[in-house]
Formats: sequence, structure tokens, C-alpha cells
Amino acid sequence: MEENNFKGQREEPVYTIKMRAGRRRTYFLDVRETKGNDFYITITESKKRQDGGYDRHKIYLYKEDFNKFMESMNDVVNHVKTERMPEYDYDEFTKKQEEYDRMRAEQALNPVVNNEPISAEENSTASNFNSGNANEDVKLHEDRPAENNDPAPSTGNDDDLKW
Repeated sequence: MEENNFKGQREEPVYTIKMRAGRRRTYFLDVRETKGNDFYITITESKKRQDGGYDRHKIYLYKEDFNKFMESMNDVVNHVKTERMPEYDYDEFTKKQEEYDRMRAEQALNPVVNNEPISAEENSTASNFNSGNANEDVKLHEDRPAENNDPAPSTGNDDDLKW
């Protein structure tokens, strides 16, 4: 793997989970390996600003703290769920996300341009045209911009993009 020439020279994540949280906020849970073959977790919150930029906040979680962290996180979440807001439907946003995903899947199957359905032939042509579009990578990774101390991979190999 290519080494980054930035502060800390951290390697790319060996495992990543991307969790969307609304329109402007995304969480990234990354497992990273140290030079000594040890592992730690970074939790990154990325928020899109009005000006198109991003605010990012990061937490580093080391293996010796995994158990305490999970126990404490479960305690505070359960406290809110049982003591502070027991009447709240905590599945509300999961249901909304599933509905949104279903709607997007239907739109992909039945695309519409200028309020008129696109024929299967037109849709196929558009899909073939877009399949080689370099801008697709930008769209896939637009909510995770590179920053000086945690850059995007620069190898040019799409397999390295594990955001």
C-alpha cells in the first residue's frame, strides 16, 4: 500500500463502515492498522457545510478501551431510551431510510426526465454512457473529502477507494 506523505503517515483503513445520518451528516467507522501490526478504530463525523465544504470531527479508540467504550455507550443510549425519552420511536429514522431507499430503487427502475418516463432503450443508452464517467467517483465520495491529515488514496486505483 502506498504510504501517504502527510502528518502521521497513517495507512488507509483495513475495514470501513459508512453510516449516513440525514442529508448533511455521515459517520465513518474505520479499523486502522499501526506500523506495529496493532489495530485501532477511528470514528469520524463529517458534516456538509452550506458553502459546500465539510466539518470533520474524529475520535480515536484504542483496543484497551473497546470494552469500556462499548459498555459506556450502551449505558448512555439505554438511559436516554428508557429514562429520558421512553415514548420516542427510535426506529422512525430507520423506517424513513428504508422508504427513501425503496423510492430510489423504484426511480432507478423507472427513470423520469422532464416529468416524462424514459424508455428502456434510452435508459440503457444513458446507463452505458455513464458507466465510464469519471465523475461517478466524485459522487460516491463527495461526503468524505480528503483533508491534510487523512487524505484520500492517491494511487489512482479504484480498488483502493474503500470509503
